[in-house]
Amino acid sequence: MKQELRYPIPSDAPLEPPEEWAELRDECPVARVTLPSGDQATLLTRYEDVKQVLSDPRFSRTLTAPDAARLSATGDGGLFNSRLAQIIPDGGEDHQHWRRLVIRWFTAKRMSDLRPAMTEMAERLVDEMVAGGAPGDLRASLGFPLPVYVICAMLGVPAADRDRFAHWSDTLLNLTRYEQAEIEAAQAEFFQYMSEHLAAKRAEPGDDLLSELLAAGGPEEGGLSELQVLVTGMGLLVAGHETTANMIGKMVAMLLADRTRWERLLADRSLVRTAVEETLRMDANPGIGLPRYLHEEVEVGGTVLPRGTTVLCSMAAANRDESVFERADELDLSRKPNPHLTFGAGPHSCLGMALARTELQVVLEVLLRKLPSLELAVPAAELERVEGLAVGGLATVPVRW
Repeated sequence: MKQELRYPIPSDAPLEPPEEWAELRDECPVARVTLPSGDQATLLTRYEDVKQVLSDPRFSRTLTAPDAARLSATGDGGLFNSRLAQIIPDGGEDHQHWRRLVIRWFTAKRMSDLRPAMTEMAERLVDEMVAGGAPGDLRASLGFPLPVYVICAMLGVPAADRDRFAHWSDTLLNLTRYEQAEIEAAQAEFFQYMSEHLAAKRAEPGDDLLSELLAAGGPEEGGLSELQVLVTGMGLLVAGHETTANMIGKMVAMLLADRTRWERLLADRSLVRTAVEETLRMDANPGIGLPRYLHEEVEVGGTVLPRGTTVLCSMAAANRDESVFERADELDLSRKPNPHLTFGAGPHSCLGMALARTELQVVLEVLLRKLPSLELAVPAAELERVEGLAVGGLATVPVRW
């Protein structure tokens, strides 16, 4: 297997994948890589291998075993290795029970009900960006605030606290930027905030996910423990805004990088849904990918992985596998079917996928309608990536109209 490959693999172009992805899929689909912590892990880049591992219960989601690779050099090894990651059940019936309690708030029907409010919010944010004058930063003006407002409403958390959430998310998700003391301080603040929020919800329940989880009672009544509800709230607040906020910016940048794509969408709005799916597939800056820990020896891609192996599933590299996607490196706005792995696969697939899809579709519909002349204010090659995040994104998305 290929040696001395550092991961995440850097890319010279902000919207393009590193050249190594194609080389790895062709020559070394099961590769040894060195993480920011200095620990070694196994990287998978082929579609079938990634799908197999994500669907296989023998690969554990929680990286708390003593011999699991640490993603970052901090004392707790990063978010996936931290004590917080152990609170939510990792697998089996306990995990499915947790998932059933939470996913009721993320169904396609509930997203459809939320859609008008999302649209109104997106229109207001676009109007505010336009009022501020061109060029504007689409990530700061729309990409970040919209998902925060939505997830805050679902959790019954004040959106006015969004800047604090942004800081806490960044410290939890960044693998290289913060010292251990800063991470621990942010976690303690976040934990205290959610504790106080849950106490307020117990006193005055609302029509929100956290109130419903508390009302379900503890484990003996078929609900979750107070600590599990608290960590669920923290996790959803981070996951519910960081990933989609970044993806909104990347989606718009991808569609504007080649003006013919935007023109085609203006001419045919029925392509919005397939365009969203294709930009999800083509995301070349997704972050670290999904780590898994192996409790027993398993064969993947013709390679026997020993017990104790930490595996990194690169869904983004798998999404460009020519054996599954015809013209895999081309962005095709009308691609169907599109079985991309951006939201994972199996029992741990992203429970917020309907929410993310709805937010991305709403953003695209509103921008096409209100700002048909939208364009990037800098060449696509000059866009700046956010480095070090477990979730990848662009620092800014400068636009004019």
